[in-house]
Amino acid sequence: MSTEAMTATVDAAEAFGAMQFIWREAEILDRLDYKAWLPLWSQDGLYIIPTEFGVKDHADALNVAYDDAEMREARVKRLRSGFSMSASPPARTVRTISRFVFERDGDVLVVRSAMQIAEYKFERLRTIAADVEHHLEAAEDGQWRIGRKVVTLVNADDYLHGIGYLF
Repeated sequence: MSTEAMTATVDAAEAFGAMQFIWREAEILDRLDYKAWLPLWSQDGLYIIPTEFGVKDHADALNVAYDDAEMREARVKRLRSGFSMSASPPARTVRTISRFVFERDGDVLVVRSAMQIAEYKFERLRTIAADVEHHLEAAEDGQWRIGRKVVTLVNADDYLHGIGYLF
């Protein structure tokens, strides 16, 4: 997607609504309410966590996650089952989302932001940072749906310690 293709402006009310949606998603994930997370997605949405920086075609690259609806549901089922080694016991997390940048790509609102996660597990506190890109689509019910979410971890090209939650 070229910068020239994303030229339409985003008004303040739409930007604030998108920020509220993204903050609500973060709160849902911090509560480990993965069942409530699934309906936030469009049916053909993609959840992507790349292992490289600057990749344009994630389908043709190595990723930590490249999940369509079926894979998102399978991932949630594993996380909720208690049988996933990396998710048992679940980490306690607090997400902070900031540095919102809004662009329009046709009917899709592209929101780029910075995310920091404070994770506590096994008496250890660690911080994870990422650049996040949400492609938000307006649904028939007037709510946003995630058409694509790309979470590029700051250390994406390094060894990733066991992560047992969604970003």
